[in-house]
Amino acid sequence: MFFLIFLSITCTRAFAQGPSLVKYVNPLSGTANSTTPSALKLGSAQENFANTIPSVCTPFAMTQWTPQTQASESKCTPPYYYKDDFFSGFRGSHWISGSCMQDYGSLTIMPITGNLKTVNYTAKFSHKDEQSTPYVYRIKLSSYKIHAAITATPRCSIMEFTADAADSLYLLITPNSDFGEGYIKIDTKKGEIYGYNPVHRIYQGWGKSAGFSGYFVIKIDKQLASKGTFTGDKFFIKDSISAQKNIGAFIGFKMEKGEKLHVKVGTSFSSLQGARKNLDAELPGWDFDNTVAQCRQIWEQALKQIIVVTANQTDKRVFYTSFYHAMQHPRLYNDVDGVYPRFASINRLEKISNGNYYDDFSLWDIYRAQIPLLEILRPQLVNDLVQSLILKGEQGGWLPIFPCWNNYTCEMIGDHTTSIITSAYLKGISTANATEAYRLMRQNAFDLPEKQDYKDGKGRRALTSYLKYGYIPLEDSVKDAFHKMEQVSRTMEYAYDDYALSQLSKKLGFDIDYKTLIKRAENYKNVFDPVAGFVKGRMQNGDWTKTFDPDVRQTYITEGTPMQYTFYVPQDVPGLARLMGGRKILEAALDSIFIKNEYWHGNEPGHQIPFMYNYTGSCWKTQKQVRTILATEYSDGPGGLGGNDDAGQMSAWYMFAAMGFYPLNPISGEYLLCSPIFKQVSINLPGGKTLLIRTHKKSTSAIYINAVKWNGRMYSKNYINYKSLIKGGTLDIYLQDAPCKSWASKPEDQPNGL
Repeated sequence: MFFLIFLSITCTRAFAQGPSLVKYVNPLSGTANSTTPSALKLGSAQENFANTIPSVCTPFAMTQWTPQTQASESKCTPPYYYKDDFFSGFRGSHWISGSCMQDYGSLTIMPITGNLKTVNYTAKFSHKDEQSTPYVYRIKLSSYKIHAAITATPRCSIMEFTADAADSLYLLITPNSDFGEGYIKIDTKKGEIYGYNPVHRIYQGWGKSAGFSGYFVIKIDKQLASKGTFTGDKFFIKDSISAQKNIGAFIGFKMEKGEKLHVKVGTSFSSLQGARKNLDAELPGWDFDNTVAQCRQIWEQALKQIIVVTANQTDKRVFYTSFYHAMQHPRLYNDVDGVYPRFASINRLEKISNGNYYDDFSLWDIYRAQIPLLEILRPQLVNDLVQSLILKGEQGGWLPIFPCWNNYTCEMIGDHTTSIITSAYLKGISTANATEAYRLMRQNAFDLPEKQDYKDGKGRRALTSYLKYGYIPLEDSVKDAFHKMEQVSRTMEYAYDDYALSQLSKKLGFDIDYKTLIKRAENYKNVFDPVAGFVKGRMQNGDWTKTFDPDVRQTYITEGTPMQYTFYVPQDVPGLARLMGGRKILEAALDSIFIKNEYWHGNEPGHQIPFMYNYTGSCWKTQKQVRTILATEYSDGPGGLGGNDDAGQMSAWYMFAAMGFYPLNPISGEYLLCSPIFKQVSINLPGGKTLLIRTHKKSTSAIYINAVKWNGRMYSKNYINYKSLIKGGTLDIYLQDAPCKSWASKPEDQPNGL
């Protein structure tokens, strides 16, 4: 009931606060093959799909509801592709937005008319037949003479099916278990259809049970005329079916022309009882249109936290679509009563008493910009996220590296749980026990788990080699990982995480740890070959790999090239410059990657590169390159993202860059300035404060900064810090047509390194 009261309040307030912003969101963006220049040149076929879905949900919801055009829960196959033209139902999905992972614990509901069939029932459609928004999706299924629509609450959905002609209507309900382990039951006494789809792990423990299921409870507002179950093309009169391939239930109705059928679905990761409680709490009634309006106003309120002023409607659409994508994950995991599945366990439940519990952290991606964006907009949510990560460490014994499907995965590289937790403490966001958080982070950084725990995904990969040599040598192929080898990239990301932990150890007074960790933060130097001028693979005896091309992908680099990864030193860009031979050499190296068109925006390791000119004597080049990327690597169409959106990281990059500042080093709380594309940005901060960014241009084509004011006073630095921004204020940025080569070009006006 609290949820409905909240929705009622937000509904009233939103209409009073100005024009709609949700109309600028295009959920179909990123559902087609990428068409951006760097994607076409540098990305692989798999990497060039943004892999977003047209999700109907509330921000950070438990379940996203999407039209389904791909029926499996296969890795790297999202439920919806723009290129497809056959609809196979509405899916309650747990697909990680913009990822190359897999859906899990999902269910699908497909309407058909005429004679019952349980195979070959997909309906051909065209995009002119669909309306896609964050709060409702509608589709016309001409072959079945049905209009179908769906809207959502945080854990539930309500669907509406309208008959365009008198006919029999069947709903096919399938728990989408690729392992043939699902269960579904039609309970006429309770007036429910319920079931579950067991979740399985991938990466570490591939194929093993994740220890919980996706549960669902379905209610219908019309008396059943027929019912049954099926597996493949075989029908059964019995009311339940389980543990077979391609199972489902069907329910049938007699429909008159214009008649509407409503279906409510509650979901849970805890139990059928949890799904039922969620449904009763969030959708006690049957008013479809009112639920649509409520969901819409939740999105209006969320989007209105940032109001941009511009005459360029395309930029506005890209911005608010990015905002929508940046609010998909991490995923809400607890029921309305606080119950959630215990992390990395088998069929055990916990109950959270304060805040909410979240999972599906695409940590290698989102620590860079998506979480820093939430630190500004939603610090209370970040507090919950940090609490969730610490709970995982306490329940599983080790902090996870990349927690998804509520388990250890050890997917990707680095140990960026440390980055997120440390950042929240340093910014005064987290209220969780700092000593316990530090203990868990320190364990990851210094200790090696028992053999079986390590194979299960606990602890840093290749930590023994890293501690012994100060880098991970090529002889260590990192066998117990999904991403094997990638030794140089691992070394560099561990060095960043060591830096992150060093800052918390310093704050907490652990001086010996601080001295050790801050020294380890320089381990990136151990894989930099001063002769080549790039990072390279290195042997145990110190020898460098013989064959080398900085622009060709190598096994010791993660999803990129040595040139691209050379610039991954967010904790110490000035140190990297000194290593290269000075700021001018760093600038020349940055020039080279853009001149050769080797900058790849479609993957995360290079996202900081264009901002690194702010550490040179030519800050204006950051302004130039960022503007070029904004103009060429994003659009408002289905192919408008240059690679996997990765739970909103690509989208958060756009938002920061378009507003005029970016967290190159998230731990530091320093945001590097660039030239905003908007005339004005108003960020409504917690506590009723406002951050106002105003752009003053000498001409419409001006993109280069020549002066900055903070709260009316001249501001000489090319970065601004979190403590200033979060208090609110006014940032005035003045632009001219020609590069201003004097603005913030001196080291004292730029961020420091280690």
